[in-house]
Amino acid sequence: MKYQVGQQGRVFMALFEDNDNILEGLQEIAKKEDLRAAVLFVLGGIKKGRFVVGPENDKERPPKPQWREIDESYETVATGTIFWHGDEPKVHMHCAFGKSDTVKMGCLRADTKTFLVLEVVIIEMKGINAVREFDPAVGLPLLKL
Repeated sequence: MKYQVGQQGRVFMALFEDNDNILEGLQEIAKKEDLRAAVLFVLGGIKKGRFVVGPENDKERPPKPQWREIDESYETVATGTIFWHGDEPKVHMHCAFGKSDTVKMGCLRADTKTFLVLEVVIIEMKGINAVREFDPAVGLPLLKL
């Protein structure tokens, strides 16, 4: 285990409206505000997205992801982080999606669209020296402290 101690920096409140692209919007905020390390909390609706629900085989490296689709409205709650991978901010966000008696959960990765409204609180972490670096064994950019 590795860890660092930092302080809370700026706090942002973002409101995504119907049809806004969630992941692109978060990356846009991170670039514009030079957010190098942040935690985020999400509450609202999603109507489109691709997410990963885990590997097809736990022993295979790099793991082959199991993809799922959101193609209708779902209530959504999520938490995630923003750290940079090279010259770009990388959002890592795990979400729970609920509709009627159905609940799905996974790592939101692509093609995201807001349903009606999505509220995001972003808390900057100061003094944390972390980045995402590509790990060829896993096939993903992982957090490095």
